Amino acid sequence: MTTLEQLNSADAQAFVTTLHGIYEHSPWIPQRAAAQRPFANVTALKQAMQAVVSSASREEQLGLIRAHPELAGKAAIAGELTAESTGEQAKAGLNLCTAEEFATLQKLNADYNQKFGFPFILAVKGADGQGLSRQAIIATFSRRLKNQFDDELGEALRQIGRIAEMRSNDLLGYSPELGKTIMRWAEQIGAWSDDDNGLTCAYMTDTHRRTAAQIAGWMREAGMQAEIDAVGNVVGRYLSDNAAAKTLMTGSHYDTVRNGGKYDGREGILLPIAIVKHLHERGEKLPFHFEIVAFSEEEGVRFKSTFLGSNAIIGQFNLELLNNLDRDGVSMRDALLQAGHDPAAIPAIARNPADLLGYVEVHIEQGPVLLQRDLPVGIVTSIAGSCRYMVQLKGVASHSGTTPMAMRKDAAAAAAEILLYVEQRCGQDQQASLVGTVGQLQVPNGSTNVIPGACIFSLDIRAADDGIRDAAVEDVLRHIETVCARRCVEANVEKMVSAPAAPCAPWLMEQLSAATERAGVKPFKLASGAGHDAMTIAKITDVAMLFTRCGNGGISHNPLETMTADDAEVSAQILLDFLRHFKAKS
Repeated sequence: MTTLEQLNSADAQAFVTTLHGIYEHSPWIPQRAAAQRPFANVTALKQAMQAVVSSASREEQLGLIRAHPELAGKAAIAGELTAESTGEQAKAGLNLCTAEEFATLQKLNADYNQKFGFPFILAVKGADGQGLSRQAIIATFSRRLKNQFDDELGEALRQIGRIAEMRSNDLLGYSPELGKTIMRWAEQIGAWSDDDNGLTCAYMTDTHRRTAAQIAGWMREAGMQAEIDAVGNVVGRYLSDNAAAKTLMTGSHYDTVRNGGKYDGREGILLPIAIVKHLHERGEKLPFHFEIVAFSEEEGVRFKSTFLGSNAIIGQFNLELLNNLDRDGVSMRDALLQAGHDPAAIPAIARNPADLLGYVEVHIEQGPVLLQRDLPVGIVTSIAGSCRYMVQLKGVASHSGTTPMAMRKDAAAAAAEILLYVEQRCGQDQQASLVGTVGQLQVPNGSTNVIPGACIFSLDIRAADDGIRDAAVEDVLRHIETVCARRCVEANVEKMVSAPAAPCAPWLMEQLSAATERAGVKPFKLASGAGHDAMTIAKITDVAMLFTRCGNGGISHNPLETMTADDAEVSAQILLDFLRHFKAKS
């Protein structure tokens, strides 16, 4: 087995020779990375080689892609694959294809090469290294065949990076054990759903309660005290030997959107449990109490109210919400009682801010920024605040064939003009992660031969800076007035949500940055466009967030949401290092 020490001390040629199988027929990659030695750890080595690929010319990148064989292609049939590729394709069972599967792959290979001019690249060992099924490979192949050239070029390079990452692990005898544990646990609870298709875990359903019980079980096995509180939060505490110590809190939510992903929220629960298990097995204690809260509800799927779990923790749970009904007419109060919880005990959940040292949350990014920068993790600077509206436009419905264009009071045309302005205005300030979205748009009782007399649309404007967001909101609302006045259309704008941005605490960010650097990753800071439990907890204590890279183009709230065991490992090692070096705010 090769060691990192041997690679660091070898001459340049020996370094390149040893790493010859990591990137297919591309010795220039280790040649350029050799100058960056010594590498502090395996992650630093991987990052250095990937940086070489990222900074290479377009011609070099295309040459690297074309050096790879097709899946179940001519080279495989002729037995001309490298040893690494042979093993990887066999791991996925591509040598056992049925005649139909083989024919499908050959057709996909031909279509893909014709469209892109290079072979389809996929890390067939998968996100957890266990190997993708042939069905999953074919489905991914078919989906990516629809990509645009530049997007697919980037994805091919990322897949090569993933292949190189796993080959490096094999060469150096390195196994991301914490990451594998996180992935295995996520897979287990991700198989439980309210629906037959996909993953849905809504508040206080049977699936939700089963998931909570499993999380509590893992907490206890890891050496924690664990309980499920009155609102359904699963709370685990890894106690310090100092009974008077304060508490550092972490966590995230375990409920999901409908047909969601396996890692949104849940990574931030499973990852710290794996860390505590690691500490407990070594008999290692922390100088403070470490509390993991698996928040019971963040998504608002069943009762249309978000952040129930974290609002209970900060003492701001609105008891009137207990009267909210789900789509079957069941109240939140009855759902809690049926699950064995006492709604009257919810106020007692509130934490005393004086007992807290702070809060740090690990979460999958749910976006493509880290993916595009070839970084496994990033440090969040602020969680974007959101303003949401429902806008109702009222024009005049009239015959589409007899009403002259200049005399129309078309509500849908007014909406279209407003929507384009939202896109234009919110594209002006990317530094603050300003975004504007119209996620719902409808023409009630619309007909093909009737000018729309009404149009309803949602409006969601977010930014990491409240001032920048509010300025955009003001401009959009003013534009709605201008457009409607000119088109003789009435507008009714109703504010649905207004949540302030939650900046992360610089002193916690600095400690996360230091731990990230020690893990072999260049610290990178980014804002969060999505809301998280951390923004609720920020009302009672300082918060920080660590993002883990999200695969498949950054897709989240979707079954395609994914991350890798290696990225989960890097995040876990950073949080573990953060805990070991943690210094309270002076």
